[in-house]
Amino acid sequence: MNPQAKLIFAISLLLGTTITISSNHWIMAWAGLEINTLAILPMISKSHHPRAIEAATKYFLVQAAASTLVLFSGMTNAWHTGQWDITQLTNPVSCLILTSAIAMKLGLVPFHFWFPEVLQGSPLTTGLLLSTTMKLPPMTLLYMTSHSLNPTSLTIMAILSVATGGWMGLNQTQIRKILAFSSISHLGWMVIIIIYNPKLTLLNFYLYALMTATTFLTLNSMKALKLSTLMTAWTKTPPLNAMLLLTLLSLAGLPPLTGFLPKWMIIQELTKQDMATAATAMSLLSLLGLFFYLRLAYCTTITLPPHTTNHMKLWHAKKPTSIMIAILTTMSTALLPASPLIITII
Repeated sequence: MNPQAKLIFAISLLLGTTITISSNHWIMAWAGLEINTLAILPMISKSHHPRAIEAATKYFLVQAAASTLVLFSGMTNAWHTGQWDITQLTNPVSCLILTSAIAMKLGLVPFHFWFPEVLQGSPLTTGLLLSTTMKLPPMTLLYMTSHSLNPTSLTIMAILSVATGGWMGLNQTQIRKILAFSSISHLGWMVIIIIYNPKLTLLNFYLYALMTATTFLTLNSMKALKLSTLMTAWTKTPPLNAMLLLTLLSLAGLPPLTGFLPKWMIIQELTKQDMATAATAMSLLSLLGLFFYLRLAYCTTITLPPHTTNHMKLWHAKKPTSIMIAILTTMSTALLPASPLIITII
């Protein structure tokens, strides 16, 4: 892909996200979502591999259906109330349709089937955009309409997302699919709290995007797509592998690291809202995710490559680690001591 095309697609992504985030009208929000979808499709299919074309087709069909539901939800609400304002969503049918549309956009259970397949067919850099940037506009719509949505349905979807993301990630050997199920699990944590404390959802999203960006950029630097490839990367880039270990444990939410902060605050808020049962269920189900994070970490640092491998080793060039990866890794692992400051901000 030539640089001019990349620049056009990047500007379109930025434009679509900005339009959706800053809009008050349903038509403008829908237009921003469509610009985003059209901008990311060439990035998914740029390798011209059959799996990439399949991923682009699946992504287009799912996102087009979700955008249609968003527009239908806004039209239904306008028909009943005479309001096109996003924050004035009061019709129960419109709220239900919008919940389904945003769940489809984000990849929440039961609309999650497309996300692992699309991420598996995309390059790592495009997978990073799909996991972070493309989730910001629907998350913003969810934030703006959270006061109107049904808490019971969101709670059920959140718990099912954490359970599904944990269970289905257990037997995966492809790193991109593991990160896709990790994303589904993290979305469950964001959605369960959005009605009670929307700012916590945004904090969780920002920290998740930070840690996921670190993981994807590190894997892209090591050219690792499978667990077997990850095992052979230790001898070439030991410091990078050690940092990847800490980032993966942070994604899992282990206490001394940054990833523990949003889970700790969400469990605290759920307990304040008399939802101790849901908080306990979420905490126990997150142990499933911890298992495959630990397996990734084990393959990254603790396992040495066998002498007789059944696959060809990739050539690792000696190149310096990007300063961006160093900064992101530091923030992904060391922000927990700043939690009092973050709590006062939100």
